[in-house]
Order: sequence, then C-alpha cells, then structure tokens
Amino acid sequence: MPPSRSNFQIVLITGMSGSGKSVALHALEDLGFYCVDNLPPELLMPLVELERANHVKRLAIAMDVRSARSLPLVPAQLMQLKAQNIQVDSIFLDATTDTLMRRFSETRRRHPLSQVGLLENVHDQRHALAEAIELERELLSDLRGQAHVIDSSIIRPTQLQSYVKSFIEAPAEQLTLVFESFAFKRGIPSDADFVFDVRMLPNPHYEPALRALTGMDAPVIEFLKQEPEVDRMLVHIRSFLDSWLEALCSNHRSYVTVAIGCTGGQHRSVYLVEQLAAVFETRWVTLKRHREMDARALQ
Repeated sequence: MPPSRSNFQIVLITGMSGSGKSVALHALEDLGFYCVDNLPPELLMPLVELERANHVKRLAIAMDVRSARSLPLVPAQLMQLKAQNIQVDSIFLDATTDTLMRRFSETRRRHPLSQVGLLENVHDQRHALAEAIELERELLSDLRGQAHVIDSSIIRPTQLQSYVKSFIEAPAEQLTLVFESFAFKRGIPSDADFVFDVRMLPNPHYEPALRALTGMDAPVIEFLKQEPEVDRMLVHIRSFLDSWLEALCSNHRSYVTVAIGCTGGQHRSVYLVEQLAAVFETRWVTLKRHREMDARALQ
C-alpha cells in the first residue's frame, strides 16, 4: 500500500550551479510553497520546526555547493524528517559541463567554488572552470543519488517549471516512474536511469502523410501498431522493467527515469513512451515527458 500523504510537505532543490535552481523555486512558489534559497544544512531542522509551528504546509528549500562542508549532513536529516511522517521530495537539477560553462560565460558570473580559491592564480580560466564544475559534481554526488534528476541542458525555463510542477503534484508513492522521449541528435538526457535506442524501428518520418504528425496522432499510432518490430521492442522494454522495478523499489529507489530515443523525438519514441506509460500507470506513479515536443509547445 502507498504511504499516506503527510499534511506537511518539504521539497529540497539541489543541483549544479547554473542548472536552474532559481527557476525551480519560482515554480514551487507558484504552487504555494514557502521558499528559502541557499539554506545552510545546519539550519534545516530548526527551520522545519519553525515553519510547522507557523502552520506552513508546504516548504521548498534550495541548497547548493556553497554549503559543501555541511552537505554530508543532509541525507541523515532527510531520513529523520521522513521518520516524522513528513513528505520529503528531492529534486536535483543537472546539465552538461559544456552547457554550464556556456551559461557562466554568458552571464559572466563566477562559479561558487571560486570563493574558496579553486579558480585563483590559474592562467587558463576555462580549464579552471571545468575543474570546478567536475569538483562540484563530486561534492553533490550523494544528494544526486537520492533525488529525482532533471536535465536542464537543452530545455527552456518554462519547460523546467512544467517538469517540476508535474513531479511535485504527482501522488505520493514509494516509486515514481518517468518515461521521457528524446531526439538523439540533441543529446541523451543526463537524468536518464535507463536509455533505449529505437532508431532501428520503421520511421513514420519517411511517410509524407505522417511526417508532420507525432506519435500521439492516430495515423502514426496505427502505422506503428502494424509494425511487428515496434511491438517486439515494446514487449522487450516492458519485460525488462517488469523484471527490475520491484527490485529497484526494494532498494529504496524513489525515482526512475526511462528515456526512449529516436532520431527526431517526434514519432517512434513518443509513441513508445505513451504506450509504456499506459501499461505501468496502473502499478506505479507514472509521469510522461516529451522533451522535443514539450519545447516546441512552449515556444
């Protein structure tokens, strides 16, 4: 049986510097959360007690590498809060190193780790920035491993806000399963736990009448349903997940992202995400994302 939803909800936002934590906090503020940015971990428990006493029901907290020395405290704190029947959701925002370096260059901001001398007295500032980002990944790796990861590398701020809201508004469960379609030509999502390549399947793109449609349109659905290879792929992915999701849940995994990729992220991957989500939503909390289609819809 799924755990009962607590009357007090905490969302912890962590992630790489420049990955969109402020955007995520704005999305949570829109949902009615009381938001606190850059909270030192030592103040987490006192803040929770204070806000509960003030009858705050929804609290969102952002932490980052500026609190690196005390971040190791956080996993135990989250376990303590969950033991008090508090609903705790963790979101980790990530992006590729190249993306983060470009964002720092465009905004001319300094990386937070530069404040502790990492980037001082280094002639090659680009190389130093890359090293700072990789060090940040290492420092945050434990928090990433316990969180729902969202790759913000190529999605728009409005798209990120939409993903955050849909995740937080999903029912409380032991495991949340995310199916995500994507285009290989735009890169593999770094938030994926499992990646399936379906580019070998028959492609509706080469049918003139289907080219402008998507895997959610009836003509494309009928085309793909008639292809034995597509059904075979669906059966194989479903069998794999059927075999391992229970084990992942038993291993205290709270979030699993399954990415399905084709060439353009419009037909085959979208169709398979829709089909798989329909199958698994009867047993797990299931979310759907169509990275390329969502980006176009928000333009």
